[in-house]
Amino acid sequence: MASGVVLLTGFEPFGGSTVNPSQEVARHLHGTTIEGMGVVGHTLPVSLEQIGSAIDRIVQETDPEIVISLGQSGSASTILLERFAVNLADFSAPDNDGARVTDAALQGDGPTAIASRLPLRAIEAALLDAGIPVRLSNSAGTYLCNAAMYLFLARTSPQTPCGFIHLPCLPDQVATALKAARDGQAPWLANTASMSIDLMVKAVRLAIQVTVRHAAESRVGLPSG
Repeated sequence: MASGVVLLTGFEPFGGSTVNPSQEVARHLHGTTIEGMGVVGHTLPVSLEQIGSAIDRIVQETDPEIVISLGQSGSASTILLERFAVNLADFSAPDNDGARVTDAALQGDGPTAIASRLPLRAIEAALLDAGIPVRLSNSAGTYLCNAAMYLFLARTSPQTPCGFIHLPCLPDQVATALKAARDGQAPWLANTASMSIDLMVKAVRLAIQVTVRHAAESRVGLPSG
């Protein structure tokens, strides 16, 4: 049986929302044991200035053997398994510090892109078999989700299973946006899909299970037997 820490991160709310499904899922699974490994949940800041130091601190504190970072995608209609992170921050919608960034490198000497180290096809198959809609995605964007994915991949061992999963919005978020739209406002979530927190928790739990088993079978960074 494997032992060790699975680091599971989500983000604080942003963009005027009071909730973030990635933070909620990380909170739900924090303190649980999955396939013999303890899940430690953390919340990342939606701040380009702060995210690098936050990641360094969390990795040092937890010494994880698996890292799965979560984020909210307002355009996602399914779970999205991200394949690549790019060494770029570029966003006109401000982060929670009010910063807007154009053509900024996340790590000056870093590679242009880094591939996920999660068993994406195996996770995809497990979720689909469980009746959970999921797709592989070739772009994590250039906002803070991509930054988290890139920096975790860059700052952990190449042998550490590590990657990023985008989650849809929660039903309450979309309902609130639709109410605002009815009142003549134009909230950014009014035309998006949603997924229940229970289904998202189930999806991420399955992703962790598959990753732990795959790592043990591959003898990459985890004890087995």
